[in-house]
Amino acid sequence: MSFFKKLKEKFTQSTDAVTDKFKSGLTKTRDNFTVKVNNLVARYRKIDEDFFEELEEILIQADVGFQTVMGLIDELKMEVKRKNIKEPSEVQSAISEKLVEIYTAGEKSPNRLNIQEGSLTVILFVGVNGVGKTTTIGKLAYMLKQQGKKVMMAAGDTFRAGAIEQLEVWGDRVGVEVIKHTEGSNPAAVMYDAIQAAKARKADVLLCDTAGRLQNKVNLMKELEKVKRVIGREIPGAPHEVLLVLDATTGQNAMVQAKTFKEATDVTGIVLTKLDGTAKGGIVLAIRNELQIPVKFVGLGEKMDDLQPFDAEKYVYGLFSELIEQEHAEEA
Repeated sequence: MSFFKKLKEKFTQSTDAVTDKFKSGLTKTRDNFTVKVNNLVARYRKIDEDFFEELEEILIQADVGFQTVMGLIDELKMEVKRKNIKEPSEVQSAISEKLVEIYTAGEKSPNRLNIQEGSLTVILFVGVNGVGKTTTIGKLAYMLKQQGKKVMMAAGDTFRAGAIEQLEVWGDRVGVEVIKHTEGSNPAAVMYDAIQAAKARKADVLLCDTAGRLQNKVNLMKELEKVKRVIGREIPGAPHEVLLVLDATTGQNAMVQAKTFKEATDVTGIVLTKLDGTAKGGIVLAIRNELQIPVKFVGLGEKMDDLQPFDAEKYVYGLFSELIEQEHAEEA
């Protein structure tokens, strides 16, 4: 059974709202990427070197990343030989399968949060200013509350004007207490107080905001190390997650940020915001393949529940949904 057929059976008749979010959230990428792949397939009668060169260009333009594209093209060439694929249209199913393979890379649940059942889980958020970090914290707080968890937030970005107030607005919106100090105060001290308060109130999860002044990189990274040390001293093994928030619309610039933060701190996962606002959603694969960091959540819209755990199959379905549904309609 082709991979397209598997996705078709799994998702075409689905009434799952999350699948619909991936489908609608990836509209811009799908219009950019899939339309070009369709046109490529329609123009070629055979699979030759020119076909693969054009496919390579399409993938690079979708921000899949040079290294990832080169590996993907090599694997596709091997697959074409192994399965004796003659028709260019059959390559589409092979592409979709390889995209899922790149992402999952042997892990069954790469996007699952490391929640400590029965004790306090501390999640630290890092990332430059303007990527949607505070909004992401608010939306994750909402998601965890919907799961029945008691959540608190720590306003550790004490340097950006308005950052504390912005987190408080989200705290009011989702009904979550925010531990804060005054603007300009020591972020590590905020974290210490937030942990003591979270323990006293028997919270399940503490979500910690941090500053994002990348232009002052050395100081920022020292500050993050200090914050992590304080958290680890108060709760051995914490923070249990360090989530790097990236703006998908910045494309390869997001990769540069990811490399910088990975060098400075133990990033355990990526939150990719504004995926619905970019035509270059291939950045998901570049991050996973080149940095070996799982994308744990993606932003697929402005609503409270539009932050979703990343799902590789739903992502690929979102990319190829029109093609898969067309195939379904032809068979019906």
